Amino acid sequence: MTMLADTGLWTTAWYYLSWVVPFFFVLGVVVFVHEMGHFLVARYFGVTVETFSIGFGPEIHGFYDRHGTRWRIAWVPLGGYVKFKGDENAASVPSQEHISDLSEDERRGNFHAKPIAQRAAVVAAGPAANFVLSIVILTVWFMYMGKPIIEPLVSTVQPGSVAAEAGFEPGDVIREIDGTKIQSFDEVQRIVMLNAQTELTITVDRNGKPVTIKASPELKETKDRFGNVVQIGLLGIASRNQKPVVKRFGPVEAVGQSLSETYFWLKQPLIFIQKVAVGQASGDQVRGVVGIAQLSREVASIGFAELFRWIAIISINIGLLNLFPIPLLDGGHLLFYGIEAIRGRPLSERMMEIGFRIGFALVIMLMLFATRNDVIHLLRQMG
Repeated sequence: MTMLADTGLWTTAWYYLSWVVPFFFVLGVVVFVHEMGHFLVARYFGVTVETFSIGFGPEIHGFYDRHGTRWRIAWVPLGGYVKFKGDENAASVPSQEHISDLSEDERRGNFHAKPIAQRAAVVAAGPAANFVLSIVILTVWFMYMGKPIIEPLVSTVQPGSVAAEAGFEPGDVIREIDGTKIQSFDEVQRIVMLNAQTELTITVDRNGKPVTIKASPELKETKDRFGNVVQIGLLGIASRNQKPVVKRFGPVEAVGQSLSETYFWLKQPLIFIQKVAVGQASGDQVRGVVGIAQLSREVASIGFAELFRWIAIISINIGLLNLFPIPLLDGGHLLFYGIEAIRGRPLSERMMEIGFRIGFALVIMLMLFATRNDVIHLLRQMG
């Protein structure tokens, strides 16, 4: 009886660990690199860094380095922050003290006393670090894991499908989609899946002659390999009976591939936002913290190497999200600095306070909306 109970307890504990460990690992790496970008550039410009925190809220563990920076890990691991001298809080809101009233000694190391260009560089360094992390991971990936190549040959065209109506024929070799060169059928699938109801200009090689076809992938609801219900685009073509050839790249080629991959994942959220705005996509596909945890668990079940590739994708999305011009995010700070550069003086404390409150409300609303979607996805999967 005790052994059975212990077995059940271990199974339950392992189930929850399979969610928690991959999620904290993925988010921890992405957050640490993001904040380290802010930290390193701030130190370079002589800004005094008071706190480097992974997580929010009460401290679990921390220590001071020789420069007086408090390095800490906190109980709420859903982000992090770097607090500079002169900040009123973790969001880098300026202290109520007027910079002009500070003494020379008080101005030394104060973030808000630095020139606009230096402050902007410190803020932009966080998202930039995320993009660099992604490029590094993907470069290593293409060098050692390689890229599976399947000739982009259309072997079958489903009758009555979008592809059939657009004019695809068996034997067509897809060479280009919307100006992007195609090397493998996997690339065709990925582009089509992410561009439902969007007209694509596709160039195929038909008996040695280039033929241009325009087609809009049909939006279909299906289940992925983990049982999650997803909405994807489908044309109705297949490339069968081909064994993929794994191609590994040298360092220079791998960097080129990683830049191309980073750009691909960078533009997808922007395309999605545009589609939502014009009614071509549903906001229900927006995922939040629970969704990232679920996907991290599923990716980790494939293998440790796949988890690093997932870190690269999440890092790209976090970097891009932080560049959105929403007060409270890095993009909002950059927006304020742009206005300050144009006006020749910063916005009033009142205007900045209103901006940060609006930004806080928008961020909370987005988090609640994404969490609601996550719960619905989980319930549908369980049902």
